[in-house]
Order: sequence, then structure tokens, then C-alpha cells
Amino acid sequence: MNKELTKKQLGQRITELRKQKGMSQDELSRRISISRSSLAQIELGNRILGAFELQKIAAILGFSLDYFMSDSFDVNHPGEVQEEVKSENTEERISVPTLNLPKFKNVLLYILEKCAGKPNVGETVLYKLLYFSDFNYYEIYEEHLSGATYRKLPYGPVPQKINAIIKQMIDEGSVQLVKTEFHGLPQTRYLPLKKADLTQLKASEKEVIDQVILQMGDWTATTISDYSHKDLPWEVTEEGKTISYELAFYRDAPYSVRVYNESENED
Repeated sequence: MNKELTKKQLGQRITELRKQKGMSQDELSRRISISRSSLAQIELGNRILGAFELQKIAAILGFSLDYFMSDSFDVNHPGEVQEEVKSENTEERISVPTLNLPKFKNVLLYILEKCAGKPNVGETVLYKLLYFSDFNYYEIYEEHLSGATYRKLPYGPVPQKINAIIKQMIDEGSVQLVKTEFHGLPQTRYLPLKKADLTQLKASEKEVIDQVILQMGDWTATTISDYSHKDLPWEVTEEGKTISYELAFYRDAPYSVRVYNESENED
């Protein structure tokens, strides 16, 4: 090995090669016998990668260690492979969300049914409840709940096109906008005028939303905004940019909601 790479550089190169092979984090972590969260931390540059682990990754992803560590490394030309090991699943997980508008509206209505009567639940809290419902579901099931995309804004993650969606729901007569005050500050609230169509929500989706509401439904706008600012997907995204759902796999406690098969103590 002819170059000292930082943990971040090592992680970036492994991520690039894994994605080029069309292999998910879950598959690669199983094949090198570590937990998925540990692999996520390696790729993020937060965990030391052992030499034996790197050798196994090289064999599975089919790259030369010398070239991998060199200044001339190029993910498209990874050098002579040590051993060509094909992925059992060559189809890369598609992570780009596509908004399911009817589902998003039903998720929003369901949250409002549960929370609209709470004096703390204005626009800011509502947006964060939507965000954590979507990202927690994706972390657990690797599937999108509503398919909404979220941008990093100063007060936390905000669903894109939310103003247009809310206006459409107001025009449809399914929600009502109310201007109030909470602790002396102006507050925008939404009241549900229709019930959510629960046939549009799977039991697993409803369960994740319920857990988010149970945990955060009574938080103030300041508390939930501060909490969202420490969630890694929001934290590492540039201001104004779309927050990638894939970043949910890099979360640590208390934000991570997925139960992994292997104990972190093994690492």
C-alpha cells in the first residue's frame, strides 16, 4: 500500500466501488460478517477499517489493494482484481424518491387526526413529524413511505412542494388553515376536515407514524427543530439542498430506528 488514506477517503472509495457493483450495504455487510451500521460508519469515515476487513472487501468487490490505495485510483478503473466475485443481487437499490401524492395526503391527514388538537402542533412541528415518519420508515424497510423529498432549511427539513399540496388540500376541503398564537408567537395550524383513508396505509407504515407521534407529538417547535438539526441526514446536507434518504443508514443513537441482526459490541 503506497499511500496513507484518511478514514473518510477509505470510506468514500469503498462506497463508490460498492455502488459501481450494484451491491447494497446490507449485502456487503453480510458477506464481510459485520453489522450494516458498522459498514455505514466505515463508509462515512467514522470507523477504523481493519486490514483483514479491507482484504475481504477487496475480494468481494474485485479490486486491487495496491491500486485502491494509490494516488491514481479511479473507481472506473480499479486495477487488476484479486478475485472476481459477483454480487448475488446486481440491481442497485433505487433511492431516488417519487412522490406518491395520495399517500402523502393520507399520511398528513393521519398525523393531523392524531395531533391537530395539540396546541404545539403548528406548521413547524407538522413538517418534522412528516420528515421523521418518512426517513424512519426508509431506514427500517428500505422503501419510501410517501416518496416526498425534503430540503435542508434553517428551521429543519421541509417537504418540497408542501405549500402547493396544502393549498390543493384546502381547495379539496380536506384541511383548514388557521392562524393562531402559541406562547406569544404567531403560528400556522392545519385542521383535518376529512379522515385519512387508512386503506392507503400499510400496517407497517401506520406503526412507524404512530411511533414518531408518540415520541415527538408533544414537542414544541423549538425542541423538534433542534432535534432535527442533530439528525445526520439533515446535518451533513448543504443548506437548501435535497436530503438524501440513503443518509438514514448512517444514523447513530438515538436517531437510528432500525434493529440490526448483529450486536455493535462484536465490532
